[in-house]
Amino acid sequence: MAKPPLVLIAAGGTGGHMFPAQALAEALLARGWRVKLSTDARGARYAGGFPQAVRVDTVSAATFARGGLAARVLVPLRLGLGILRAVAGMVLDRPRVVVGFGGYPSVPALAAAVVLRVPRMIHEQNGVLGQVNAFFAKRVTALACGTWPVQGADGVEAVFTGNPVRADVRDRAGAGYIAPGDYPMDLLVIGGSQGARILSDVVPAAIAALPDALKRNLTVAHQAREEDIARVIAAYEAGGVRAEVAPFFGDIPRRLSECQLVISRAGASSVADISVIGRPSVLVPYAAATGNHQAANAKMLSRVDAAVVFPETHFNAGAVTESLMSILSNPKAAEAMARAALSAGRADATEHLVELVEALARKEKP
Repeated sequence: MAKPPLVLIAAGGTGGHMFPAQALAEALLARGWRVKLSTDARGARYAGGFPQAVRVDTVSAATFARGGLAARVLVPLRLGLGILRAVAGMVLDRPRVVVGFGGYPSVPALAAAVVLRVPRMIHEQNGVLGQVNAFFAKRVTALACGTWPVQGADGVEAVFTGNPVRADVRDRAGAGYIAPGDYPMDLLVIGGSQGARILSDVVPAAIAALPDALKRNLTVAHQAREEDIARVIAAYEAGGVRAEVAPFFGDIPRRLSECQLVISRAGASSVADISVIGRPSVLVPYAAATGNHQAANAKMLSRVDAAVVFPETHFNAGAVTESLMSILSNPKAAEAMARAALSAGRADATEHLVELVEALARKEKP
């Protein structure tokens, strides 16, 4: 009896790479594929959420961006060993398709696929191609993009698939939006899994400066770093603002679907969640992000007038108060922003990726 077709998924050692890889793995398993995950020891720490049916191969990978001189000297050797092992593995059990999600741990599998001429594709989550994906962009059969437009893909035909979102986000896709008005409203402040200090520095003062008639209707849920919680709580109390402050909220999709406005960093997954559910937003891209990719991510929403975007250098209490006023006191404008955000989202991103994989397996042009 013939084995089911095999897909090899290669992903780097961060949640930003691994979570969309997991979504694709789950969908392909449901369609009868066998799935292997190729990652390094760091990435394997994020593999706990993958289904048990996914075999995890830990490969040798390295980057010139970390470590001292001795470690950097060994990078070519470690990558070379990883590629040789990947080639040997593919010879023994040849995948129909190899899919890379970025990060240096995806190099061995993608390089081996090039050597053995296995159909291959990459998925870029951010609005700027990462270094590894930029290197392989002209060496793969298809380039899928989670954020649109994408920078760094000159001369390469890219396909906008969107970024896969969690099931609890997908379940709330296009949830009805209640525009701001003279009744209780929710405002969500999120800055990544550990919060963002600049949001804690600026947002409480900006909300405190709102007119009392608007402020009395607001309840704020603010995600902050552990070390900032006490001062953020104090700032909201001093400003007469009802606020729940915590280092982590386990129900972000619910809070996002129920809020009138979200203030957030512009990570690829945050932008995807905001667009799939469809909410007005104030975005503050992380200035130190590689290639300034968060600023590129934010363009997906700002170019359709779904978000107000502040560079960190312009993110101050006065400017934010003005933006909050313009959104929360104008229901029609807020509704238009919510519709625009929804128009930019792709709730079916995982399905689009599955279609690409299966088209490559049939050796069809995506």
